[in-house]
Amino acid sequence: MKFSIALTLLEPSQILPLAVAAERCGYDAVAVPDSVFYPERVSAPYPYTEDGRRFWSAETPWIEPWVAIPAMAALTSRLHFYTNVIKLAIRHPLLVAKTVGSAAVLSGNRVALGVGLGWIPEEFRFCGQEYETRGPRADEAIAVIRAVLRGGMVEYHGVYYDFERLAMNPAPSQPVPIYVGGLSKAALRRAAFLGDGWISVMNRESELRGFIAQLSRLRREAGRAGEPFEIKVVCTDVFDLDGYRRLEEAGVTDLISMPWYLYGGDPNPLETKERAMERFAETVIGKLR
Repeated sequence: MKFSIALTLLEPSQILPLAVAAERCGYDAVAVPDSVFYPERVSAPYPYTEDGRRFWSAETPWIEPWVAIPAMAALTSRLHFYTNVIKLAIRHPLLVAKTVGSAAVLSGNRVALGVGLGWIPEEFRFCGQEYETRGPRADEAIAVIRAVLRGGMVEYHGVYYDFERLAMNPAPSQPVPIYVGGLSKAALRRAAFLGDGWISVMNRESELRGFIAQLSRLRREAGRAGEPFEIKVVCTDVFDLDGYRRLEEAGVTDLISMPWYLYGGDPNPLETKERAMERFAETVIGKLR
């Protein structure tokens, strides 16, 4: 099993030092969140809290992930990076492909693209995109990104995206993995049929087992059961070696964690985070490898 650090809801000044610490401690990757802006009023409930309210404020800092990732990659040599997840349906896929492909080339193929739809209608309206078609547009966007990142002349003629032959250079020398996030039936199906892996939200072990079983069934249905597939999870009720081993046996390939919430004390200082990462690496990562 691999181990990722989630750089979520923290001060921007901590991003680069934590990436350096993650590589030093033996973590495999850094997962970077996405939020373009904070609409003061939203017309849909947040899908991952019981009361539907956002758990962050308007003042919470969110660095653009494809600015943060190249900056971290420049300070490291082994660590990988992926978005968890970018709101693909509010962005044009050709521009996403150009950004991701450039980061892949400059980092030596150390990036992956984690994608989701986005849940706030106002984000789509303010960005000039349709909310109602976000699912099928994301499906087409994944196809577009894969096509142009393979290199050479390509064209695409879909319902939502249409272009004649073009080439995007430089192209990465290796395929950029695309992971799909989300818990809905449509998200799981998108991951199984179109993705190289799936990213959970914050879930209990029993929930994760259910989602993994659904993904296995859907991948068989898609004829992809024998292909490599990442299962990247945030598990909210497993905190010991036996539990991590159970997750690995269930099919989890990457545990996403924020160790500074595991050991008590104020999690905000950079020093606390670095000490927690070192402790987790010694007591968990080192013993599971």
